[in-house]
Amino acid sequence: MTAEPFITAPALDAYLSSLLPPRDSVLAEMEKEAERRNIPIVGPVVAAFLSQLATMTGAKRIFELGSAIGYSTLWWARAAGETGEVFYTERDPALSREAALYFDRAGVAGRIRLMPGDAIAAFQSTPGDFDLIFCDLDKPRYPEALRLAAPRLRPGGLFIADNVLWKGKVAGPDSDPQTAAMREITRQAYALPGFSVSVLPLRDGILLARKGR
Repeated sequence: MTAEPFITAPALDAYLSSLLPPRDSVLAEMEKEAERRNIPIVGPVVAAFLSQLATMTGAKRIFELGSAIGYSTLWWARAAGETGEVFYTERDPALSREAALYFDRAGVAGRIRLMPGDAIAAFQSTPGDFDLIFCDLDKPRYPEALRLAAPRLRPGGLFIADNVLWKGKVAGPDSDPQTAAMREITRQAYALPGFSVSVLPLRDGILLARKGR
């Protein structure tokens, strides 16, 4: 929740936010801290949508590539339920410590595996397949994340990436590394054999790729 422009117009985003049930004290505090310190989080509208996707697909084993203060991680953990296992990754030790406190206060610490350090390295060192993989790390690394993640999704599993419309820059002439990476991951996703792919123009663009059964 930053001051940066997104695809969804601010007034429309505010309207959508107003329709949501009030968040509990932990999530509300995280939203305020993210806004105050300009920490990138998905925000409540996208988080509620992602949580619904996880619930609908019965996702229990979830890997998050890039977690910051753990706002979306907390939503994933609640959606996964008491038997869920959610992997949190963040290279900033201070943010990792802050996230751990939030998880403890929210009562979901037992379902979250804290993996401080490089997100992709953590993913590669974690064995097994996943029901859902969420990508929200440094933008130039998105294509690499998809290449590594696609083979490790279970049949019917989801790969989801945030910010893929990148403030609308993907439709323009910009060729900076972040914009180029958003175009590339989207191209790669649509070329994946056996995957069904959609891009939703919500907030800053959500890529949703489902692996066939």
